[in-house]
Amino acid sequence: MKQTTPSAMPPCFEKWCGRFDDVFTHQSQKKGFRHYLGGLLGESERKNLTQMS
Repeated sequence: MKQTTPSAMPPCFEKWCGRFDDVFTHQSQKKGFRHYLGGLLGESERKNLTQMS
């Protein structure tokens, strides 16, 4: 399985996610958003929470 965490994303991924940082009040929410979005954008054929976690 390919890695779908932010570290596997292109450099612009973090910059783009940063635009939404003010929406989240906790660091864990920001991290979760990046992980979830990375899973959706990743190459996995199955796009569900079980496969992305």
